[in-house]
Amino acid sequence: MNKFSLSRRCFLQTLTAAVPAALAARVWADDQPPPVRAVTRGPRFHWRGYYDKLLFDPTDRFLVAHEVDFEGRSPTADDTLRVGMVDTQDDDKWIELGSSRAWNWQQGCMLQWVPGTASEVAWNDREGDRFVTRILDVKSGQQRTLPHPFYCLSPDGQWGLAPDFRRLNDTRPGYGYAGLPDPNAAVGAPDNTGIWRMNMRTGKQELIFSFADAAKIPQPGGFPDGAKHWFNHLLFNTDGTRFVFLHRWRAPGEKGWSTRMFSMDPDGRNPYLLIPSGKVSHFVWRDATHVTAYAGYPPQNEWAFCTFEDKTGQFELIGPGALNKNGDGHNTYIPGTHNQWIANDTYPDKQRLQHPHLYHIPTGRRVEIGAFRSPPEYKGEWRCDTHPSPSRTGRWLSFDSPHNGGRQVYLADLREIVG
Repeated sequence: MNKFSLSRRCFLQTLTAAVPAALAARVWADDQPPPVRAVTRGPRFHWRGYYDKLLFDPTDRFLVAHEVDFEGRSPTADDTLRVGMVDTQDDDKWIELGSSRAWNWQQGCMLQWVPGTASEVAWNDREGDRFVTRILDVKSGQQRTLPHPFYCLSPDGQWGLAPDFRRLNDTRPGYGYAGLPDPNAAVGAPDNTGIWRMNMRTGKQELIFSFADAAKIPQPGGFPDGAKHWFNHLLFNTDGTRFVFLHRWRAPGEKGWSTRMFSMDPDGRNPYLLIPSGKVSHFVWRDATHVTAYAGYPPQNEWAFCTFEDKTGQFELIGPGALNKNGDGHNTYIPGTHNQWIANDTYPDKQRLQHPHLYHIPTGRRVEIGAFRSPPEYKGEWRCDTHPSPSRTGRWLSFDSPHNGGRQVYLADLREIVG
């Protein structure tokens, strides 16, 4: 047995030993797809946003989502998105909350519940020549506006982090916002923009890490001459002491890009090159010190789901069978399962079917939520990934799908699977 196999066996034995017996026993029941229902309906189109956001309120009753009346093209600066929430205990009633002119097909306007609050919702919008943050208390109706946008929020809701959405719209359509051009479009690694931190109470913002800072940190093999750099996918860890983000770059004239992942203190100090492989896609924090990501792992640099330990260089390959067999997916842990269960999905297969599913790490067991067809027109920037996201208790799994006449939001009941 090689060292890796022994390490993995000990890892799984330790994890399984910590599991309550009732929960472990449920794993071996016959796995059936859970009940699924649509919680939004036409004629308008709906989707939630990204898989790593707080999409359910603290009671698991209200689920936030976006609404538009068109599909199949890029949003323009004049296209308005409506934001709202679904009351899952009152006939899935749609409750409109506001609107936005700063949005995209993959992540909407970053609509999410503010951590540490009982009833606040936040999203991005545009006012004149700047992007802003709207924060609405859905109980009192009071709304305030902060002078800068955000991408992710700290677990206590006190801090927000954001890349330069103007540059992101130029380098990665489908993730930035239309309406404001990138003033540094011709500069490969500008020093006056990058990752910004904002106080979510006062709106005060500061640049904590620039593109020039990132380009100065050596990369194995170096960067191409004239490379253009950008940041995406920022995410705080579970206790707010660190965050990670993707640093991407491409050579002039190229369409593809390379990626590495950094971890960093919330004030921009102590950057650590967590995944230097040039291959990093979707990821989630397992806890305060471990990130599970679909990435290239050393020394083979082959794509796989791995759990990387912050600041140590250590990693564990997970899901060598069912989790990885369909390649990349949007992965997140199911709350209340001792980090045993992961929700994940697939991109369309040869039959154009997308497969949101659950994966049980100790046993390698995979449970399909279903197979949902994505019509051929859903591709590129305006594709509709399922982006499965659990509720705060882990009972519900929400996802998006265009299989029934346009993108809508669906809800799966996980009680009979994860307990």
